[in-house]
Amino acid sequence: MRLSTRIALAVAAVVPLLVLAGGVLLLHMVAGDLHRQQDAHLREVAAAVKPDAKALLRATARDRPAAEEARRRRLFTSALDVGIRLTGPGGTVSGGPQPDSVVALPAKTPVPVSVGGQGARWRVFALPVTGVKPRVRGTLWVFSPDTAAKTQLGFLRRRVIAAALLTAPLAGALAWATTTRAARPLRQLQRRASGLDPRTSTARLNHTPTRVTEVDDLAHTLQVVLARYDEQASRTLEALATARAFAATASHELRNPLMSMGTNLDIFMEHPRLPETERVEVLEDLRREHARVLGLLAMFRALAEGDLVEAEAFGPVDLAEVVDHATADLRRRHPDAEVVVRAPSALTVRGWEQGLRSMVDNLLTNALVHGRSKDHQAHVEVFLHHVEDEHAPVAVLAVGDRGPGVPPAARAAVFERFRRRPDSPGSGLGLTLVSQQAALHGGQVALLEQPDGLGALFEVRLPLIDTSSASAVTLPLLRRDWLVASPDRPQRNHKDHS
Repeated sequence: MRLSTRIALAVAAVVPLLVLAGGVLLLHMVAGDLHRQQDAHLREVAAAVKPDAKALLRATARDRPAAEEARRRRLFTSALDVGIRLTGPGGTVSGGPQPDSVVALPAKTPVPVSVGGQGARWRVFALPVTGVKPRVRGTLWVFSPDTAAKTQLGFLRRRVIAAALLTAPLAGALAWATTTRAARPLRQLQRRASGLDPRTSTARLNHTPTRVTEVDDLAHTLQVVLARYDEQASRTLEALATARAFAATASHELRNPLMSMGTNLDIFMEHPRLPETERVEVLEDLRREHARVLGLLAMFRALAEGDLVEAEAFGPVDLAEVVDHATADLRRRHPDAEVVVRAPSALTVRGWEQGLRSMVDNLLTNALVHGRSKDHQAHVEVFLHHVEDEHAPVAVLAVGDRGPGVPPAARAAVFERFRRRPDSPGSGLGLTLVSQQAALHGGQVALLEQPDGLGALFEVRLPLIDTSSASAVTLPLLRRDWLVASPDRPQRNHKDHS
């Protein structure tokens, strides 16, 4: 059933009820007004005839028939349009329209009241009549039939019922016409939305504000839903591309070490009695290839997590605390290494804590592996401070070593996938992971030369945030297809869909 039909039926049912309720209230008010007019007239008549009633009681008490008859005629003449009943020690006199004698009457009423009997209703007002002498005492009742009020109220009641019956179809039709016209923007929105199919077309809802709040809110909700669908579809495609790239890259990069390990195992199988020196050499080769496979798998996983991380994972992170924990773990694993750390107590960035820790760990590991000095002792220097950039304050993380360094022409290439020195035990993905995390956090990484020319210096710059309003900071989440990139398909930076 259409909305306009539902509203029309509801209005057709509710409006007559409202008319009837209003009619009942109106009947009550009109009845009150009629009774007040009638009661005021009864009071006026009672006040006018009270002296004549008192005179009649005095004449009756003195036993003067002639005077009594004259007073009676005068009493009834004073109240021609109402009924009168007077009771006293000498009996009861009455005249005019009034209830039967069997109807109980109030002895005294401060205000007129209604009494009924034998199908008739009366308004009655009673007041005592007293004189100086003891026998001059009685009660005066003034009556007025309630037929006029009953007739008028009955007429009004019939009109209310007729109005209620008449308004039902009229109100329903008017409600249907009004609702149909008011729902026109909603039907237009429905037609535009029904033609959208996000699976087959990139067309989206183009809504012009109608100044109807509900319709505009619904259109905005549909636009948000479609935008989220596009975002999730894009994220799904990214995830599929990352998974395919992971499988292809893992297959390509793991082929050589696995084949080498298979060759060494074949040697063991075919020559179970190898000389000790050759056996140790083969085992050492197996250990190296095994470590390389594990390192590649760990790096692939880290890069895939960076490619698929959601913006909700980012929040305020104390970079100084991350550096402190990473250097403490490095000292524990390599007690012979000389690690120098200079960092403030706190520097807050908006970041993904797991990704930042992975970035710092890889910088430290790279400095430890490739930064040994001539005396073969590892020297790692970590400096963390902040500087004022052109637009906002920036945290600067510098990790230096005392190794041979990198020629200027080759510095940009160290961040590419699988780029490593021939004698490097690493996977060639550590610095790629550093570059990925720097880009994800809206920063940048560069390979510089030490001020004294000895060793390499990696510098990462990340934007700082104000801790008092950290929850309101929303930096754009940068993505880079680190696993999908290939030599014939360069890596690219792009913003996450929003």
